[in-house]
Amino acid sequence: MAKADDSSIDPDALRAVHVAARRALDRASAWEVYPTPTAVILEAANLRIAPASAFDPLRLMEYLVGKAEAAANALKSAISKVFGIYDAGEDLIHIDDTVSASKQNFLKLHEAGHHELPTHRKLFRLFQDCEKTLDPETSDLFEREANNFARFVLFQGDGYAALAADCKLEIRTPIKLAKKFGASVYASCREFAHAHSRACVVYVLEPITYCDGAGTRAEVRRIEASPSFLEQFGRPSEQVITLDHSLGRVLPIGRKMTRPTTVSITDRNGQAHECVAEAFDTTFNVLILVYPIKALTRSVIIF
Repeated sequence: MAKADDSSIDPDALRAVHVAARRALDRASAWEVYPTPTAVILEAANLRIAPASAFDPLRLMEYLVGKAEAAANALKSAISKVFGIYDAGEDLIHIDDTVSASKQNFLKLHEAGHHELPTHRKLFRLFQDCEKTLDPETSDLFEREANNFARFVLFQGDGYAALAADCKLEIRTPIKLAKKFGASVYASCREFAHAHSRACVVYVLEPITYCDGAGTRAEVRRIEASPSFLEQFGRPSEQVITLDHSLGRVLPIGRKMTRPTTVSITDRNGQAHECVAEAFDTTFNVLILVYPIKALTRSVIIF
C-alpha cells in the first residue's frame, strides 16, 4: 500500500522552510561543497549528535534520567518506530546509527529542520517524530516541513536539479548523483523526478515477492513525478506492479538492474506515448524510472 504524502506543503510554508534552509547552508558555507557537509551544517547550527544514541537499548535509560515522566513515557513508546529524535532543550540529535550512512545524513538534516524552524523549536522542548506527541494534523505538517528542509539542504536548493539537467535522462544519473551529494539512492531518485524539467516519473516499489495465486508482484511505496509529467499524464495511482502490468517486464527479477525497455503510457487526453522504463534494485526498494522517448535529447538503446 502506498505511503501517505510526506512532502507536500502550501507555497507560503514552503517558502518559509526554504528561507531557513538557505540560512543553514549560508551559515555553514556549504554551497557547492560535495558531498553536502552535514556535520559542518550541524556544527554551524550549534547542534550536537548524541555520542551514545538513545536508540541503543543499553543507553536508553541513561538518556531518560532527568527527563520529565511524561516525556520519558512518550519516548519509550516511540523509540521502536522512529529513526531520529530532536531534543530542543539540549540542542541534541539522536540518530539510529544502524541505518546506512547516506540515510543518516537525511535524518540528521530532518531533525535539524525541527531545530531551525521557529514554530517547531518554540512549541516543543523534546520533539520526537511520533504522532503520539502531537495531534495527527500538526504532526504530519511538521514532518513534511522537516522533510522539505532536509531535501533542500541535502540537495543544495536547485543545485542538484542543475547538475541533473546536464546529465543523461537515465536511472544511472540519480545513482551517480546520490554519491556526489551524500544521499541515498532512494532519496536521489525521488529528487531526480521531483526537480527535473523534463517529463519523467519514478516508481518506488517494495521488494519483489512471490505469492501463491497472485504470482510475482511488488507493492508501490511511493510515486514521484516531475511537474511536466504531471501536466501531461497526471499522477499515476497504481498500488501494485505485477507481471501483467505494463511495467511488469521491467522488474529486476534475479538481477540488480534492467536495461532501457519500451513501454506505453496513456496521457490525460487518452493518447498513448512510447516511453522508456528502466529499474534498479537497491535491496531495500525497487526503483523504476519512466520517461517519454520525446523527452530524450540524446540517443538511447532500447530493447
